[in-house]
Amino acid sequence: MEVTFELGYALDTFYFLICGALVMWMAAGFTMLEAGLVRAKNTTEILTKNVSLYAISCIMYMICGYSIMYGGDDFSLFLKDITGDGATGEAEPATYAPSADFFFQVVFVATAMSIVSGAVAERMKLWAFLAFAVVLTGFIYPMEGAWTWGGVDVFGMYNLGDLGFSDFAGSGIVHMAGAAAALAGVLILGARKGKYGADGRVNAIPGANLPLATLGTFILWMGWFGFNGGSVLATATVESANSVAVVFMNTNAAAAGGLVAALLLARVLFGKADLTMALNGALAGLVAITAEPSTPSPLQATLFGALGGLLVVGSIIALDKLKIDDPVGAISVHGVVGLLGLLLVPVTNDGSSFSGQIIGAITIFVWVFVTSLIVWLALKAIMGIRVSEEDEFEGVDMSECGLEAYPDFTGGRK
Repeated sequence: MEVTFELGYALDTFYFLICGALVMWMAAGFTMLEAGLVRAKNTTEILTKNVSLYAISCIMYMICGYSIMYGGDDFSLFLKDITGDGATGEAEPATYAPSADFFFQVVFVATAMSIVSGAVAERMKLWAFLAFAVVLTGFIYPMEGAWTWGGVDVFGMYNLGDLGFSDFAGSGIVHMAGAAAALAGVLILGARKGKYGADGRVNAIPGANLPLATLGTFILWMGWFGFNGGSVLATATVESANSVAVVFMNTNAAAAGGLVAALLLARVLFGKADLTMALNGALAGLVAITAEPSTPSPLQATLFGALGGLLVVGSIIALDKLKIDDPVGAISVHGVVGLLGLLLVPVTNDGSSFSGQIIGAITIFVWVFVTSLIVWLALKAIMGIRVSEEDEFEGVDMSECGLEAYPDFTGGRK
């Protein structure tokens, strides 16, 4: 019996770590996607933001985020909890190393912060963004994570789990939360110069490198298997292995459904096969299935993804009409479709309820949006969050980072 337990422990721990590494690789996906969808003169800064936010997320979640989200009286207790010696405070021994759980959780935090990066691209000060990353990853995200995955009552008033709230891998907890923080920042920041005409016209600002954006989407697609598959939390039994296989299958099906649906709708609306809409459609399908990838049939997963793909196209168009400038469509992909993902859970999971999903979504959004708005306003008052009009025109690569991503081609002025 002891040998069997040790083997299962080793397999589950190894699986957890591999899935965590896949989710970490999503940081590269976000980086490439955003670098491809911004203009050449802003590429270095977006790269710097993404690599820096990942490091900040890891440090802040280690210092305080994990303890806030899952309990722990002080920093020394937290360190003891993740050593892997079984000192987790649980009545039953864990089926995987606690340090593996920390690693898997920390890459989710970085994912939430990566969503903010693309939405505020091309006009935000680098150091203001990084200061916000400290607060989001160290406090704002861990608090809403404690109310959901941590099982803590929301300010002692109600328990989301008791109300029927369920979010398997984070359509709301990770993706909608990141989008809520991004929306608050975008509203304070304002649109890029020249994005919207005085007559209400929306001016397209094409990205500099669509091959890079496509590569980023494929990296995210691959990393999502770790994101959703790892959330099964085990693979060493027949039951858990079958569950992992279903989650992988449905995750892939939803992405495919989202891409095709977005591509077809773009063809109907614009008369062309819009690549950026197709890419966002695939990501929307992935976000839509993330809240519950284990219970739908493959056909249902494909249809859920297709709904996400259709919704993201409409949302991107609607936000532009409202003059909410999101260069990469992050608010639509992760926020609007994240909400859709939560609302689809009760369709196939009878352990959840529509009322519980709605209350959970409102709780997450209001908390993250309001606290983020306060932080953005504080940063604006203390250090400013937007670069000067001249720096925006010249490109934030030179003003914020002092070097260009494509010096032989752009000269930093195009």
